[in-house]
Amino acid sequence: MDNLLAINDLKKDFITKTETLNILTGINLNLTFGESISITGESGSGKSTFLNMIGGLDSITSGSIKIDGVEISSLSEDELSFFRNKKIGFIFQSHYLLEEFNALENVILPYLVNDFDKKKATKKAEKLLDMVGLSQRIKHHPQELSGGERQRVAIARAFINDPALILADEPTGNLDEKNSHKVLEVLFNLASDQKYSLILVTHSTAIAKMTKKHYHLESGLLMDATNLQ
Repeated sequence: MDNLLAINDLKKDFITKTETLNILTGINLNLTFGESISITGESGSGKSTFLNMIGGLDSITSGSIKIDGVEISSLSEDELSFFRNKKIGFIFQSHYLLEEFNALENVILPYLVNDFDKKKATKKAEKLLDMVGLSQRIKHHPQELSGGERQRVAIARAFINDPALILADEPTGNLDEKNSHKVLEVLFNLASDQKYSLILVTHSTAIAKMTKKHYHLESGLLMDATNLQ
């Protein structure tokens, strides 16, 4: 089966005035189309750094990251920005919605970066907001929505460009148990329905069990923890 994501001997160092910190020391990972995986690890283990490198938000020290056959480190800033917007959907612990825009407008924005067909974008955004259970809230601004509703808007926004890969960094970290369950249900159902690949970073082993494979990041290395669950 073809790989959507192929990571080879990935390393990341942070250089300070007094020392070089080896955050990632040689990670290898393959992810097929439509596959979901989770990554756990202690605070400071490099989980978010790893996800940001995959998403092209952070530079690599050495190694290779290929998404759909494209080596992302070889792209210029403009090429990377375009590629990222088309191929990758991001969901963070904080929703990062724009307060001056309503739910529908927040979802539409990433689409309009590459396509100025607002009518098409609106129709697509309305469908996604209905899929995440917010069809009655599309005109509400972030401050008028609950924490769980805001995160569901963020999920809809991440899917607007039909990305091949969804990167979710502690997407329920700021939510209570009830809202966490609802948000995760929405996320997994959407990813499954649309056959998108998902990488979910979480501190919760219970959430990690919801994905096909579970990896644990420790001492700069990624270890398969699926059979240890």
